[in-house]
Amino acid sequence: MVQITALELNFLVFRYLEGSGFTHSAFNLGYEAGLSNCPIDRKMVPPEALVKCIQKGLQFLEMEAILSTRENDLDEDFSVIRPLDLITKDVDELKQMIIERRENRQKHVVKVTNRKCRKNQDNAEEHEERRQPTQKSCRKNEDSGKGQKRRRSQISTVDDEPKRSEDHTNTNMVTAHEDNAFLKDKPIEISGGTQRMDTTTTPTPYACGVPGLDVMILQGHDREVCACAWAPTGSLLASGSADSTARIWNVANRIDVDKSGSGNPVLVLEHIKGRRSDRHRSIASVDWNGDGSLLATSYEGHARIWTSDGELKSTLGKHKEAVVAIKWNRKGDYVLTGSLDSTATVWDVKTNNLIQHFELHSGHVLDIDWCDDVSFAASTEKLIHVCKIGLNYPLKTFPGHQSEVNSIRWDPTGSLLASSSDDSTVKIWSLKQDNCIHDFREHRKEVLISRWSPTGQGTSNPNKQLLLASASLDSTVKMWDVEQGKLICNFNGHWDAVYSIAFSPDGEYLASGSKDNCLNIWSVKTGKIVKSYAGKGIIFEVSWNKEGDKVAACNNRRQVCVLDFRM
Repeated sequence: MVQITALELNFLVFRYLEGSGFTHSAFNLGYEAGLSNCPIDRKMVPPEALVKCIQKGLQFLEMEAILSTRENDLDEDFSVIRPLDLITKDVDELKQMIIERRENRQKHVVKVTNRKCRKNQDNAEEHEERRQPTQKSCRKNEDSGKGQKRRRSQISTVDDEPKRSEDHTNTNMVTAHEDNAFLKDKPIEISGGTQRMDTTTTPTPYACGVPGLDVMILQGHDREVCACAWAPTGSLLASGSADSTARIWNVANRIDVDKSGSGNPVLVLEHIKGRRSDRHRSIASVDWNGDGSLLATSYEGHARIWTSDGELKSTLGKHKEAVVAIKWNRKGDYVLTGSLDSTATVWDVKTNNLIQHFELHSGHVLDIDWCDDVSFAASTEKLIHVCKIGLNYPLKTFPGHQSEVNSIRWDPTGSLLASSSDDSTVKIWSLKQDNCIHDFREHRKEVLISRWSPTGQGTSNPNKQLLLASASLDSTVKMWDVEQGKLICNFNGHWDAVYSIAFSPDGEYLASGSKDNCLNIWSVKTGKIVKSYAGKGIIFEVSWNKEGDKVAACNNRRQVCVLDFRM
């Protein structure tokens, strides 16, 4: 080990005092330590040398403590330790602190990985075993005039016993094992891993009086799938799972899947190396850039940028806790990350440089959304902060919610912000006012998510009315007229908490995914279900493709379901 003498240490302190403007202190130290006769060339010791030596020593101690607790898990994301802890604790104490912090972080990540379902994530498996799928049975009626069978869905009251007919259960699926696909086809290896996509195309039973859907089941994930998002162009679909991988699926048309048998290749984006049994951390969020060439994923305290070919372009690390939200700005040059460490960070994707690190202090960052290319909103516990690149303080802070803010979204023009909270309210904010301009209180339980329609000013559907939809643990989806400040439609069709909603690109339909295993597609005009799919798992997220003819849904049964939607 390199040793440093007392003379060398005194000289380092002397040069630091000189460079920091402490002239008298430097003179006294130099006189008492006899540094005037020191053989060290002062030109070789810059004033910042002392600080650099201390920093390097702390980094060495930190690496020693962290690496000694990881055993063979050397690919795990690195997490920094506070300098004060490094100075005041020995290596054994640091090791114990790291182990405890890692365990606590994993418990918290499980809780908030998918904010839409965190109230029920802990008892998901118990729920599945205890109760049957809960969509009300469809009754068959004979049409004597035409001699054709038709089906009508029966919407029950909240007190009715949840039931679902056998028609709403999926047929058994026979799929090739993923490893067998490797042996048969041996696809070319691409960075991140390439596997043959396991797909099963099953006809969905009739629901709500309309013909059944064609459903493609994408299998390969080893744990629940928490997030999914379509690329803005082409047929690529990204998914993020608790198995520490994200995947990019090339989703072909159903006829192509039928002809090819096992389907098209899927790119596996490995976030940690090792055995599959050791992978238990979630990809909490995935987001494509505007042209679909790059995919951003969040994992532990890092963001990763991948090409659409599955190549890892960069790893961005600054956060001390898990990143639970990640978003591209419209221009596509910046990526925004929100973390449980109460911070939000803006990254330059081209240079991989950190543009600005915002310390918000008021609690875990649960959601983020860009207002424009340089400003954004972040929800932290009960507060919403609007921040701008270049400012060290929030441009605006919105208080008013009485509990955690689960979801925030700017309208298409970036002038109104919708927030959804555990206090059972949806609030609308404007930068021109300190208080909310609307306070919607019609939900009876926690509101998990709200989404604006892609209509009105600033959209490709400028002649259609701008609407806001919200989903809650009370099993309802509600539609709001924000201009009038009133509820215009109450969608009742789910039997349990609704975790995700998404508008179709034309704004005509709304998809909703629920804890009751059902994906419902609603007509925005009539408020009625036009198509419904009863799956085999709790649906965490739904997403429409750009053309509006496919809807993806991911669930806790390790599946990504793709529904063909053609009216």
